[in-house]
Amino acid sequence: MLQPITLRTVKSYQQDNDKASVNLIQIEDEISATFELLKVLHHYNSQNAWTLLIAPDHVPSKALLDSCSIDTSKLLVIRQKHLVNLEYVLSSALHNGNFAAVITWTDIVSNHQLDSMNLNLEQASAKFYCFTKSAQLNNLVPQPQ
Repeated sequence: MLQPITLRTVKSYQQDNDKASVNLIQIEDEISATFELLKVLHHYNSQNAWTLLIAPDHVPSKALLDSCSIDTSKLLVIRQKHLVNLEYVLSSALHNGNFAAVITWTDIVSNHQLDSMNLNLEQASAKFYCFTKSAQLNNLVPQPQ
């Protein structure tokens, strides 16, 4: 049975303990997305767990991460083109206990996919962040809290 998924629009610096939701980070362009990504990565970099980023080839720049003191040994990047089963990867990462955060880059997960995935976020051990462009946000209707 599919579980309803709660969508929350957040800023990357809004860190709380509400794991039972998808945290949507609204971005305007690639530059703002990079800054928001750095904020999230910096927050989870101090934890004793991995951070999973599902992103296209050009994201993130290793030179940029190094210059911002992000420990890349705690960052696992899976390229979008290498994904065969997105739902399996997300569910495994959210529930296996090895990840502090799971982040998907813009245009990787759609509203329809979020609705159809059985991620069981109430039992997740990691927080789930989805980057979304402003235009896409109008198609995503967050549930009231």
